[in-house]
Amino acid sequence: MLEIVVCVSGGGTNLQAILDGIHKGTIANTKIKAVISNNKNAYALQRARENAIEEICISPRDFENRESFNKSFCETMRQLKPDLIVLAGFLVNIPKEMVEDFRGRIINIHPSLIPSFCGVGYYGLKVHEAALARGVKVSGATVHFVDEGTDTGPILLQKAVEVGEAVTPEALQRKIMEEAEWVILPQAIDEIAKGKILIGDNREE
Repeated sequence: MLEIVVCVSGGGTNLQAILDGIHKGTIANTKIKAVISNNKNAYALQRARENAIEEICISPRDFENRESFNKSFCETMRQLKPDLIVLAGFLVNIPKEMVEDFRGRIINIHPSLIPSFCGVGYYGLKVHEAALARGVKVSGATVHFVDEGTDTGPILLQKAVEVGEAVTPEALQRKIMEEAEWVILPQAIDEIAKGKILIGDNREE
């Protein structure tokens, strides 16, 4: 059984796609151990509650400094001991210590075809604003492993989406979520659960 922790900052639509995949059996042999959010008002926490999943809020605002937050965040994750950490719209930089602790076991969904419109400053609607400003005809989403950089880890899956008549950032965001994000994030988790995508860095425990 692949035990995962899903980290979300907002509504949790990608979380819902994962829940749906588990319920439908399109994500095999997987259990969500906990949902973590940096936002106490995130609807993602309500989704967790409705599915009897442990919900945890860890907000940088509740700590004196980023170092204290990072320490608490890392300690919480160590206690949970997930097989895989899934960043599903999580707008917090992952501490270096967590990347080291869970090397090769953290994945992220990014709403563009990396290496386009990614890196520092590209998150949420900012990605789609930049894509439309550039006049691209095709965008999409990427699932990648997380390393110390921003959107620089190895790519697992990508799916292209035609921009078409999505002429606002909000419309393009929705189109990419429906046609790409909600497809390839569950697919990546399923392939990891089935051993089709190897995780971990082969360090001895």
